[in-house]
Amino acid sequence: MTAGRALLPTATGAQAWTAVRRLLRPRWRSAALAVATLAAGTAIGLVTVRLLGHIVDLVAAGRPAGAITAPVAALVLIAAGQTLAAGWGLTMVARLGEGMLAELREQFMDRVLALPQDRIEQAGTGDLTSRVTNDVTAIADAVRTALPELVRSVLAIALTALGLAVLDWRFLAAALLAVPIQAWTVRWYAGRALPIYAAQRVSVGALQHQLQETVAGADTVRALRLQDRHRELVRGRSRDSVDATMRGVRVLTRFYARLNLAEFVGLGAILVTGFLSVRAGTATIGTATAAALYFHSLFVPINTALGLVDDAQAAAASLVRLVGVTTLPARPEPAGRASTAATVTVETVDHAYRPDRPVLCQVSLEVAAAERVALVGSSGAGKTTLAGLIAGVRRPTAGVVRLGGVDVADLDPAEVRRSVVIVTQEVHVFAGPLADDLRLARPAATDDDLRAALLRVGARDWLDALPDGLATVVGEGGHRLTVTQAQQLALARLVLADPPIAVLDEATAEAGSAGARLLEEAVARALDGRTGIVVAHRLTQAATADRIVLLDSGRVLETGTHTELSKRPDGHYAALWRAWSDHRAED
Repeated sequence: MTAGRALLPTATGAQAWTAVRRLLRPRWRSAALAVATLAAGTAIGLVTVRLLGHIVDLVAAGRPAGAITAPVAALVLIAAGQTLAAGWGLTMVARLGEGMLAELREQFMDRVLALPQDRIEQAGTGDLTSRVTNDVTAIADAVRTALPELVRSVLAIALTALGLAVLDWRFLAAALLAVPIQAWTVRWYAGRALPIYAAQRVSVGALQHQLQETVAGADTVRALRLQDRHRELVRGRSRDSVDATMRGVRVLTRFYARLNLAEFVGLGAILVTGFLSVRAGTATIGTATAAALYFHSLFVPINTALGLVDDAQAAAASLVRLVGVTTLPARPEPAGRASTAATVTVETVDHAYRPDRPVLCQVSLEVAAAERVALVGSSGAGKTTLAGLIAGVRRPTAGVVRLGGVDVADLDPAEVRRSVVIVTQEVHVFAGPLADDLRLARPAATDDDLRAALLRVGARDWLDALPDGLATVVGEGGHRLTVTQAQQLALARLVLADPPIAVLDEATAEAGSAGARLLEEAVARALDGRTGIVVAHRLTQAATADRIVLLDSGRVLETGTHTELSKRPDGHYAALWRAWSDHRAED
């Protein structure tokens, strides 16, 4: 199911419990108040059963109808008090859980955003997205529904048992006959359910990974006629996920059957004890009735508490997956090292995503400050990998990448982000006002700064056409930007961030011919005054660079200016340029 993938780590039970305690520690006062409020509401509610037993004794004694007026009025007041206390307590428990979950989500996202790109790729996007979606949802559902009900049910069970003991210890002893069956049932279920839920989470992650891979590469799948193979892969992942789910359903069904047996044994014992006690004169009919009602009132909280074991198992399986990511060691922070110039040095770098499949071999490159270098080559030549190494989103397998003379591995990650910004062809437009989207690059930027950045990358026409200018809501649910406009937006963010080094990975590849010309001009203006590494999808963009580096099979074959390389009779770049020029002439 997960062959070839190194999944993100899963925490141990001890690590998960430590994380929960750490989240709960600053909130213990709120937790104590919530539990006390729920306990008060539950205790008030238990008085109802005693009043009902008292009413039975009044009726059995032949008292007039007016004798039950006061007990009935008390029942109404008790119901109101119980409702208020229970509602307030459940609200506080839910708020407590939501706060803890929010902090856990923030910790998770902070650590994910700090993970190297290649670590995420090793795990597969499905593993990460299933944790962000399915696992967070499972925990959120437990926090919003299971946790408040569990607290309330446990309190009801404890206080009802106390009520039975106050009535007569024999009734409590009879009720406890159900406990061994319930304890055995929970132990039986817990030992089987957690591995099943953990396997289910992994299978869902594998399914999502396969779906994303198939959809993202749909054009390639169709071109190579691999539809049947990918359809079978998706079917296999789906079958694994369904099988894991059904194993959980079968175990859950047997779990509830055992709980029903415990109810039968306990209630039967209470009724027999009541019958014998009333016949012996050691208890009244009302007391026996109250005992039966007490035990019957336990059906809901006991089944709720034990039934929530299912939700708890699902939430626990999700919790250890989230906590596992938060426990990843932080990237070591160097002591104050920073780059001193906008230069790039690549020294005999090797890189491989898998040990037996090298992508870059002994690549060396020197880029001067404010120089613009274009990386060209066929698909799979290693251009994007080299760009990622320079941008610091990947680490080389061997060799050194230096920014401003300092090894990227020795730089503070924040310094790397300040020194180099990467723009790819996959640009995301965040939902919200355009100004907010731009200020992600420079939060303190004024509206004039934002407008100037957009004008610099040639976005004047569509900016002026927006109904609300910089306040226009863009992205999902708002004004949709074209591919060209989205890339101009990304380049405007680059201008606002103002890094000394910029890496552009085929940033004009998705635009049409007219859009590509606009973007090539925008790229030139955005790179003006800064060092630029451009993965060139179009050779016209490479032709305007200060220097061209041709890669093939992970090695540097040629380097030089467009004029120098295009005039080499047998040069690889010259052949590419002639093929590109002929293709454009045919178009």
